[in-house]
Amino acid sequence: MPHSPSELATPAETTAGGREPFPRLLPWLLLIGGLLGTVAASVLTVEKMARLQNPDYVPSCSLNPIVSCGSVMDSPQGAVFGFPNPVLGIAGFAVVTTVGAGLLAGARFQRWFWLGLQAGAGFGVVFVHWLIYQTLYNIGALCPYCMVVWVVTVPIFGYVTVRNVVVGDLPVPAAARRLADVAVGYHGVALTIWALTIVALIGIRFWSYWSTLL
Repeated sequence: MPHSPSELATPAETTAGGREPFPRLLPWLLLIGGLLGTVAASVLTVEKMARLQNPDYVPSCSLNPIVSCGSVMDSPQGAVFGFPNPVLGIAGFAVVTTVGAGLLAGARFQRWFWLGLQAGAGFGVVFVHWLIYQTLYNIGALCPYCMVVWVVTVPIFGYVTVRNVVVGDLPVPAAARRLADVAVGYHGVALTIWALTIVALIGIRFWSYWSTLL
């Protein structure tokens, strides 16, 4: 059953702007999501370094013509800022992991800190969706470790955003505030729709290959 914000927080978890909507879920999400993202980005970085040293090296995640990290690594989109994209992931997810651990330890962060995390998560989710588009429609290959990054980036952005809006750290119109309040009770629905949409896009884009495996 959906829960109201008041049911998901205790008086001790109240901030200056309002109650924390995900007092137990958000710290674990940031910690586990950050760790998964860090591991995925680290593995991709190691694989990229091995490929730079030996152009004939086949990454462990290059399994077939479609599931091929090597194709993604070698594309211009794999190093948008002049260095491998996973380097950004290592730095960003390390911060997310640290924040999650801090929250679990009882830390309380100031509004400017949450806004900084919001900006980083916002950049990450926009960049990830750009990469999803590039992967599906320009590169034409899937990178399993990249997909792990997709899966953790979207929830991190979503829950941080809802938290910041509900608490009042992120100033938004009243309508957006009401929408965030609703999202607290139905937070799994949007994520499920997003995941099913991505799976459907992958299935449609590469159906000519998947159909040969049936």
